[in-house]
Amino acid sequence: MTLNELKYIVAVARARHFGRAAEACFISQPTLSVAVRKLETELGVELFERRQGEVTVTPVGEQVVAQAQRVLEEAGVIREIVEHGRDQLVAPLRIGAIYTIGPYLFPHLINELTERAPQMPLIIEEDYTHVLAEKLKQGELDAILISLPFEEHGILTLPLYEESFVALIPSSHALNEKKRLRMEDISNEKVLLLGSGHCFRDQVLEVCPDCIRKRNLAEGTTMADLEGSSLETIRYMVASGMGVTILPCSAAGADRFSQRLVSIKRFADSNPSRQVALAWRKSFPRPQAIDVLRTAVHASKLSCIKHLK
Repeated sequence: MTLNELKYIVAVARARHFGRAAEACFISQPTLSVAVRKLETELGVELFERRQGEVTVTPVGEQVVAQAQRVLEEAGVIREIVEHGRDQLVAPLRIGAIYTIGPYLFPHLINELTERAPQMPLIIEEDYTHVLAEKLKQGELDAILISLPFEEHGILTLPLYEESFVALIPSSHALNEKKRLRMEDISNEKVLLLGSGHCFRDQVLEVCPDCIRKRNLAEGTTMADLEGSSLETIRYMVASGMGVTILPCSAAGADRFSQRLVSIKRFADSNPSRQVALAWRKSFPRPQAIDVLRTAVHASKLSCIKHLK
């Protein structure tokens, strides 16, 4: 049993296809197939059910693949200990962030990290929470920035800051007559939301369930028309007069549009907010990199947030 063989079965389990797994491992399909069959013979079990154009992991295969992933990760830890043992702040740090955090935090964070750890550039990635969590567990990312709650086995989390939600409305809207808004004021309007899969959409609906129940659709408008793929898209939709929305304050963008296009309003009857946290594997061998990352986030000049100790 070799590390390469373990890498091959993990690749097959992910791709559910021998050809795509071979491409991911940069070897030929026959070479991969022979190696997988050799391991199955050595173990005395079938790890995969092979059918025309389809590969399924057997029940025992699921357990073996999970253990193989852990073994590969630990082998990677050994390499990282050797490579970074003298200086944990040398070499890139692979960090991911959800779509509603990355675009607003990264510009500040990169500046701060450049000053504190000039030999540790960031390799950054944005994605959904569940995708980032999986990549973190598989060792493809070193740390991720997510919104709480977040619980995964073998993963440590550290709350970094809390930020309030605010309403964004067109400057010509009648709600501008009010200094602060109630959630009821928003729910009676056409509320623009992120599409399904974004955790921030769920957080908005948690504090404002009527934001989706009471949607008033104009003639020719569909529910899909009131959803955006990103907070940036939604902000442009508000600026164009399409509707109103709720955003984390760091994404409200007071500096992006003139006051003649949008207005930012706080809520009077509640204090909806979210907590942003840093998450990393317990086995990650560069704790100093996590510490400097946390310090850089706290030093980042994001407006309207409350740092958590």
